Amino acid sequence: MNILYCGDAGISRGVLVSILSLLINGKKQSQTNPEYNFYIATIKYKDVQPFKKESALFLDKLVKKNNPKNSVTLIDATDVFIANLPKKNMGSYFTPCSMLRLYADKIPELAKLERILYLDYDVVCRSSIQDFYNTDLDNIEAAGVLDIYGKNFYHYHGFFKQDYMNSGVMLFNMPECKKTKMFERAVLKCTERWMMLADQAALNKTIERRKLMPRKYNEQAERPKKDTVLHHFSNNFKFWPLFHVQKVKPFEIEKIHKVLKITEYDNILNEYNKLKDNL
Repeated sequence: MNILYCGDAGISRGVLVSILSLLINGKKQSQTNPEYNFYIATIKYKDVQPFKKESALFLDKLVKKNNPKNSVTLIDATDVFIANLPKKNMGSYFTPCSMLRLYADKIPELAKLERILYLDYDVVCRSSIQDFYNTDLDNIEAAGVLDIYGKNFYHYHGFFKQDYMNSGVMLFNMPECKKTKMFERAVLKCTERWMMLADQAALNKTIERRKLMPRKYNEQAERPKKDTVLHHFSNNFKFWPLFHVQKVKPFEIEKIHKVLKITEYDNILNEYNKLKDNL
């Protein structure tokens, strides 16, 4: 399975937790030990601190202990990014690295693949992702899950049709995406106009043939459900006692315990605590 993360040095803690969850929980309900090819795309641009080579090498050794066929590949996408700068969205709340998945067709290591599962660095696996990864993508550019907030406000392909996907978990059919030039059109939109959540908006605007998957494959609520496969620690809106945005990431152990009152990830977080200094 090909798994893609994108980001700067700041995502290393989250990537470690996410990878550990796939290694530990990814076996659940699966008869075999899954084989993972992890890719981490990063850039060296202005004040962006790229994902460290030393961190990637450590992660590569870690995943190979689980399965010798596993690998972690660090990709420097600087040249591709600079050649196609998303000019209108460079000053957003998010780092430029948040848009790197839009360049997958121009990055040789990714462009040659049949399919890629993109994960945000704050996505934790609870059981096998093989059914999701192997879903039929015939004539489909990407598969994903509705955004729990945006689905009620954004409708790109039909009047009041719920089709706005959260981009934190997306399965891309690379040959189809290249054929339709989906990624190229998404980058062009980021170049020409400012958008709220630019990468997510651009993907939703340009993915014509999408497959909506059950919510269990990208649960964005603060607590997972019984059948949740991938738990996405995305920001949540809280309205009591005052409106605020609740931000808890999977490596913030104290917040996970005290704010979310979740203990089911303790086996993963115990391993994280032992290994985090290697990053």
